Amino acid sequence: MAADNIIDVTLQNFQQVLLEGSKEKLVIIDFWADWCEPCKQLMPILERIASQYPDQVTLAKINCDDQQELAMQFGIRSLPTVAFFKDGQPLDSFGGVKSETEIKEMLSKHLPSPADEYLKQAQQALGEGNAADAYTFAKQAYDLDSGNMQAIKLLAEAAVDHGRLDQAKELAAAIPMVEQDNDYQRLMSKIELAEEAADSPEIRNLQEHVETQPDDYDTRLKLALALQQAHRDEEALDQAFFVMRKDPANADAKRFALDIINALPDGDPLASRARRTLYSMMY
Repeated sequence: MAADNIIDVTLQNFQQVLLEGSKEKLVIIDFWADWCEPCKQLMPILERIASQYPDQVTLAKINCDDQQELAMQFGIRSLPTVAFFKDGQPLDSFGGVKSETEIKEMLSKHLPSPADEYLKQAQQALGEGNAADAYTFAKQAYDLDSGNMQAIKLLAEAAVDHGRLDQAKELAAAIPMVEQDNDYQRLMSKIELAEEAADSPEIRNLQEHVETQPDDYDTRLKLALALQQAHRDEEALDQAFFVMRKDPANADAKRFALDIINALPDGDPLASRARRTLYSMMY
């Protein structure tokens, strides 16, 4: 039984399979004929590939003897001929027999990368104002493809929204001039605004106080809270850890450090570093 994504194309279903269907999936069109021996060698390879990408690919088989009008419309002059279609437009093609590896290499240029779904989820989370989820999804996309400019920009933007300004600036600095588009300009504006918002008079006053009275642990924890509220989590943890080292019995410092760590988004490298520091002091 043929797979659902392997279809014999006729004049009757041509519009649905090739034009409408290519809006949802990449369509591989296999032009073949029963008398063509190379066609018979190639078809099992194409069917095997189609079975491996059921959600991304449709294999559309056109028998050029039975569907001569379609073959003429596409200007087919030799068999086998294979064409790739997406959004109703031809993307690529080849003639003759190719190996499975060669065809997959061609496919890889036109199929979504594994990072694309995470990027889509990151964009949605950013749009909904969910900074933690946006950061997690963007980080997963970046980890899969660290050279993907969209992943870099989205992770940087999510990092700003989640208070990772140093990470955001580091990512932004790696964006080449040719990629410094409107998304990049928006990112830089967000970084500048976030830096201004994170340096409040309250934080500066508390910092000045603990510099002159370093053993005032209550004020130091107030500073930690103010830093955490400004999304300066690493600095907030530094203050809580300072108190824990100086006053191991201080339950507020331990609780506060744990609360900050637990609130960090999945994939944030700060979380794993902070947990190691916390556990080394607790145990």
